[in-house]
Amino acid sequence: MFKKLIPHLIAVVLFALIALVYCAPVLSGKKLSQHDMSVSLGSSKEADDFRAKTGIDPLWSNNMFSGMPMYLTTTVIHENIFKYIYKISTLGLPDPANLIFLYLLGFYILLCALKLDQRLAIAGAIAYAFSSYFFIIIQAGHVTKAMALAFVPIMVAGILLCYKKEYTKGFMLAVIGMGLEIYSNHLQITYYTIMAMILLVICYFIDAIRNKQLPAFFKSSAIVTAAAVLAILPNITTIYSVYDYGKFSTRGPSELTEKKVSDGLDIGYATDWSYGIAETMTLLIPDFMGGASQTELDKKSATYQALVQNAGEGQAQQFIKQAPLYWGDQPITSGPTYAGAIIIFLFVLGLFLVKEIDKWWLLAATILSILLAWGKNFQFFTDIFFNHFPGYNKFRAVSMTLALAEFTLPLLGLLGLKKVLDGSVSAADSKKAILRSTYITGGICLVLLMLPSLFGLGGKVDENFKEYPWLIEALKQDRATAMRVDAFRSLFFIVAAALLIYFTLQNKIQKNVLYISLGALLLLDMWTVNKRYLNNTNFVAGGKVENPFTPTPADEQILKDPDPNFKVMNTTVSTFNDASTSFFHKSIGGYHGAKMKRYQELIEYQISKNNMQVLNMLNTKYFIVQPQGAQQPVAQMNPGALGHAWFVKEIKWVANADSEINALTGFDPKNTVIIDNRFKNQLVGFNMQFDSTATISLTKYQPNQVDYKTTANNEQLSVFSEIYYEHGWQGYIDGKKADHFRVNYVLRGMRVPAGSHEIQFKFEPQVYYATQKVALAGSSLIVLLIVGLSIMGLKKKE
Repeated sequence: MFKKLIPHLIAVVLFALIALVYCAPVLSGKKLSQHDMSVSLGSSKEADDFRAKTGIDPLWSNNMFSGMPMYLTTTVIHENIFKYIYKISTLGLPDPANLIFLYLLGFYILLCALKLDQRLAIAGAIAYAFSSYFFIIIQAGHVTKAMALAFVPIMVAGILLCYKKEYTKGFMLAVIGMGLEIYSNHLQITYYTIMAMILLVICYFIDAIRNKQLPAFFKSSAIVTAAAVLAILPNITTIYSVYDYGKFSTRGPSELTEKKVSDGLDIGYATDWSYGIAETMTLLIPDFMGGASQTELDKKSATYQALVQNAGEGQAQQFIKQAPLYWGDQPITSGPTYAGAIIIFLFVLGLFLVKEIDKWWLLAATILSILLAWGKNFQFFTDIFFNHFPGYNKFRAVSMTLALAEFTLPLLGLLGLKKVLDGSVSAADSKKAILRSTYITGGICLVLLMLPSLFGLGGKVDENFKEYPWLIEALKQDRATAMRVDAFRSLFFIVAAALLIYFTLQNKIQKNVLYISLGALLLLDMWTVNKRYLNNTNFVAGGKVENPFTPTPADEQILKDPDPNFKVMNTTVSTFNDASTSFFHKSIGGYHGAKMKRYQELIEYQISKNNMQVLNMLNTKYFIVQPQGAQQPVAQMNPGALGHAWFVKEIKWVANADSEINALTGFDPKNTVIIDNRFKNQLVGFNMQFDSTATISLTKYQPNQVDYKTTANNEQLSVFSEIYYEHGWQGYIDGKKADHFRVNYVLRGMRVPAGSHEIQFKFEPQVYYATQKVALAGSSLIVLLIVGLSIMGLKKKE
């Protein structure tokens, strides 16, 4: 057994070395500077600090969008066994080397499960792991997406083994792969993977009908279903919490009449990032569309020369640092989705040689991922999925579906190469397929090498320079140069790989040499492209990553305020796409892809129109502004902020959400409260008698608990400047549960009895606590099953 493990141990060590060498700066203590991780640190700062101080996960934070659940940000589920499996699987490697290692390991496990030679599996793992998109998302800080992509191959390996009648191995791999995939908590990647798995099941079902193997198919399906259920159980807290919150987020339906068309995202917003039809060529030629939105050029470039002649050397030097070489359809891009020239060549080879059922679901999934990635550029097809496929309208950036192709392309390619090398296809047929694949893929590269202007080389970005036609022409020349260079580059790798395989068939190259050479070619091809987008310059001192935001004098001034709970609106940044303010204060704005639906509508209908009364009711005590001529932002105190809570004089009843949000225009929140008719039963018997001597004050603030003290001569109606969320916040008066209700579209209201009382609001989401027991039971069951199946397997071998 140990001898059998040695090749796998060598592969694991090699993968760790590759990952560490690529991320060499981490060995000297540096860390990767990632935009989204900085955003995450800002968004979760309050919750993280509270957890570090008390050991309690608050599940709620007021530091972004005036308050929202933290299920999608920092919630830690200790009862989930996959949390610990994930930690073990990374071998303790530092970020982001651990993600690269997991990319490699996951695909290696899949290829070994499919009986590929372990040496070829190493080369194949490199091909998958070094897909350019996988490194671009690491650089951006999309960590959960990277995790999900790393575990897709393990999940698929388990499912495939089940349908190939290797039930025990398949079941164990499926449970672990699915569990880790769900644990990654990137629903969009998981959703796309499920789509591919549906295609897999359909193909195997058709194959079972043709071969009269339906009983075996249903047995396999039952085992896969059992594995899925078992994988879900430890993750149930995250799944159900996110599902429950989703109904109240921007991914859920709106109560406003004009927004009831869809129960998900607006289709225009969802398809903003649509891959261009011609842009799909980047799978083969990385700089087909110019690369990233901003590319640094050298002084030999046509753009630099044109700028020197027409605008001066100073502007030329500045412009070429961030030249707009990208001319595709996406608003901006950090780089292309490049699957690798060798992989595209092998994929075409696989289309010729693979005859088994796996060819068809892999081909179908590849085509589907490309068509969906086109988004608004292939609108009728997108509309079908957006309007009729459950859950599809919850996701944006449809170009992300190409991540599915970056899985299917190398898998079919490696299955095709296996056919060549194991002799299951005749040498004559293999040679014919190699030549055809070379002609097709190499021919495309050759055409674009000779005719780079075939697709025009101009795009929407050029509209910014329409007054400077000489500059557009220079940019087109540099785009043509970039395309030529990469077309030649891809042609070289295709020919080199084809010759290696061809001469191996001729017995002029040993297979060992082929495996090493092919792995080296794949690594060289992908490594050099990825270094354009994730390289040593992206690593900075560790302290800068852990504290990504530096307080301005305005921040420092506000931080001196002893009040523990007020809001800040920063107008010097993109208020509702900014995490820096959340790092220091409880912010009116923030940065999150799934803020609360009603709060987003409040932004659109009122805050964006500078409704000061709405900002006052949110207790916006400070505005950060940049006075004209000032070098630094300053803090301005808002005397109209209404504080933590107050009693009102009158109620304005409204019929529905439309009336409620419109009533916020021109109302006086200090004296009037707006309440939807649906909450009338909460105020049965209430006699509005405003007591001008009544008081209500904040006595304790924590993210998950807020306490108040009240005194009044008669029953009062109080408004709290806290966000209403009915599936979590519980109200208490003198320790006994008390009803509260939504007022002013997003805030909390409560009847306060006469006399002196203590009011508490506690964030106690029952959906979270109830599912923790299920997660613990599911984790325990998995441990018992893995141990039991392993013992049974050992006894069977003996």
